[in-house]
Amino acid sequence: MRKRIINPVQEQNIYSDQDWLDLEKLTDVEVTSEEDSHPIEFALLPGKASGWRASAPGKQMIRLLFDNPQRLQWIRLNFEESEIERTQEYVLRWSPDGGQSYQEIIRQQWTFSPEGATREVEDYQIELPAVTILELSINPDMSEKNSFASLESLRLA
Repeated sequence: MRKRIINPVQEQNIYSDQDWLDLEKLTDVEVTSEEDSHPIEFALLPGKASGWRASAPGKQMIRLLFDNPQRLQWIRLNFEESEIERTQEYVLRWSPDGGQSYQEIIRQQWTFSPEGATREVEDYQIELPAVTILELSINPDMSEKNSFASLESLRLA
């Protein structure tokens, strides 16, 4: 038998920080609330620390309104919670027509636990030809406790 020892395949991220869309230049952002020390730009712009955090408990919405329709192929969401156990649900939707209609991309639940799962990173490879609005709805706790929604980062390519 002929054989060779090869290096293991390294998982590669096809998008480096330089390949993500510059959301500051391409969008207006609507958000239901934000803490002064954790504004939405901390989650949307590379190099910012601490992410976004809602200023009020309960369900929250982040909406990106593109100046011009954008082709999206990749969405990365990063959520972190290290203090309390909670089950979060988020829904990611998009509109091709300025909000006249929406199509759901994903509905996902995740249970955070300080002793274990403190971070959720989701990568979605998609093919959306002309996105005018991208909407992220977050229910920070399915048990309806007074939890605050947060988002460490959102990147698009």
